[in-house]
Amino acid sequence: MWVDGAIIVGAGPSGLATAACLSAAGIGSSVILEKNSCIGSLWQNRTYDRLRLHIPKQFCELPMSPFPDSFPIYPTRTQFVDYLENYAAHFQIRARFHECVQSAVFDPRLGLWRVRTIRESGEGDRERQAREYVGRWLVVASGENAEPLLPWDLPGLASFRGSVKHSSEFKNGCDYAGKSVLVVGSGNSGMEIALDLVQHNAKPAIVVRSPVHILPREMLGFSTYSVAMKLLKHLPVWLADRLLVSYAIAALGSTARHGIRRPDVGPMEMKAKTGRTPVLDVGTLSKIKAGKIKVRPSLESLSSCSARFSDGQQGDYDAIIFATGYKSNVPQWLKGEVGNSFSADGFPRCGWKGERGLYVAGLSRKGIFGGSKDAQMIAEDISKEYSLVRKLVSSNRAKQQQQQ
Repeated sequence: MWVDGAIIVGAGPSGLATAACLSAAGIGSSVILEKNSCIGSLWQNRTYDRLRLHIPKQFCELPMSPFPDSFPIYPTRTQFVDYLENYAAHFQIRARFHECVQSAVFDPRLGLWRVRTIRESGEGDRERQAREYVGRWLVVASGENAEPLLPWDLPGLASFRGSVKHSSEFKNGCDYAGKSVLVVGSGNSGMEIALDLVQHNAKPAIVVRSPVHILPREMLGFSTYSVAMKLLKHLPVWLADRLLVSYAIAALGSTARHGIRRPDVGPMEMKAKTGRTPVLDVGTLSKIKAGKIKVRPSLESLSSCSARFSDGQQGDYDAIIFATGYKSNVPQWLKGEVGNSFSADGFPRCGWKGERGLYVAGLSRKGIFGGSKDAQMIAEDISKEYSLVRKLVSSNRAKQQQQQ
């Protein structure tokens, strides 16, 4: 199937933003390939009920579409999904669902991309159909969170008899009342899941393996993210980080006494270098201080009903929730020499623009805001080539008509 516009892989926020920007730029019909059954599948199917945007809504807007004034500063998961649905409807974006990309290869002979998919009907018989899409431009928008990441090599994991879930399967703590639950992972998701478990009368412990920055969600009535962005406009990163950490210690107290060490590198510098986001506290730390959530060091092994930690201690648990994040799946399907422009962990070495018509949206480790910026730059860049191609086609047609 020929695609006049771009072939976009992924119907999350970055894919939708790219499709909208390309359409607004007057570029021919693009195609969005989505392996799941809906847009924004991470938000719709793999997030917990209590989730809200961790940063203010103005930093999470997609191009050409602000959030409704009626939405709170930190929209809920449901509100954000509604926003995505309305965005797709407004820009008449229709993704091709159940299209799982098997390979994307650049054909040097034709100067075009060939993207092969397997389409599953989604019906009971799961009929599989192979398809191929051909076009000048390929946009990788499958995101940082394409597949759950689990520590399959953890000793004893297979022998644990309790419930084992990834955070993508956790909705709320209703089923865990009265149970001892080990949450593995101390990012924003792990911290919020532990809080939700306490609020549903469970007895959680959380594994904090590495040093982590915990900041209050707001500082002096302003969102911490907004404060950080303003500081970075006027100060070097190291000084902005020092101010943020100093305020966090004053507001939250020392976290080290509760088993949570702060990294030597500041939160903004760490985010820029590694993509690791600081935890914006929404109440978990107070539960840790009150002893309602236990902090444990690195998890070393499991047995049938217990866990052993790096300090030699053991604990019995009814369930384990791995809030161990996600991974990009780009190396699995982007083939050929161009595939080398991505690292082994699925992140681009080239930024938003690669070679031979390859583009990347939403893999800059800068969240929804970064994906929106990528989409705008991609549309601007493709529109230049698209206009040139259209002019050449028109010129050739005019010459042919004159010769006739």
